[in-house]
Amino acid sequence: MQSSSPTTQDDAKRLVGERVAEWIEDGMVLGLGTGSTAAMAIQALGRRIAEEHISVSGIPTSFAAERLAQRHHIPVVNLDDIEEIDLAFDGADEVDPNLNLIKGRGAAHTREKIVASQARRLVILVDETKMVDQLGTRMPLPVEIVPLAVGPVMRVIESLGGRPELRMAARKEGPVVSDQGLWVIDATFDGISDLARVNDTLLGTPGVLDHGLFLDMTTDVLLGKSDGSVEHLQR
Repeated sequence: MQSSSPTTQDDAKRLVGERVAEWIEDGMVLGLGTGSTAAMAIQALGRRIAEEHISVSGIPTSFAAERLAQRHHIPVVNLDDIEEIDLAFDGADEVDPNLNLIKGRGAAHTREKIVASQARRLVILVDETKMVDQLGTRMPLPVEIVPLAVGPVMRVIESLGGRPELRMAARKEGPVVSDQGLWVIDATFDGISDLARVNDTLLGTPGVLDHGLFLDMTTDVLLGKSDGSVEHLQR
């Protein structure tokens, strides 16, 4: 799809949301991502349901995604109800050349990773600003933790070369609280050179529930470009 005027970031999000909605077939079980780009895909899917009367069901990755799905008449199920997710779509904060990701600015990365792990196809929806040569160069890595473990986890992050900071709420006093009732530490790196080491070390640290590295999970990326086109990247 081409545009006669410059494509804004919101235009790119809308384009990739509409494209993934076109891929969805009647009867599919879907993973419904969190964030502004995934929201546009949910809205586009809602229009298809209204206009074409297709039947799908969705597993939301956050309370916000669940409310949006209900508003657009997408039946919500959970992982106990199904054996496999046909397709999950979501946004990302960073995407590297191997289609590894950093996710979690919305503090939903743990649920997003659980849903993604059950999907035959994980489609990531981004604009050009999210593409990086190396993860950790633009965005911090979110780490979801039990509150008791703040100090020990921060020390582990420092040993990995990161600069940890407890994420604080913008509109209330105190830390951001995830859907699981836990806290989030943002770990800033000058690029993560050893993804496997950071992944394994954090997952092996007591008090860490999960983190925002998504390694070897993405099957497709839909990249909204400034010229109004959508590029399809595959592993």
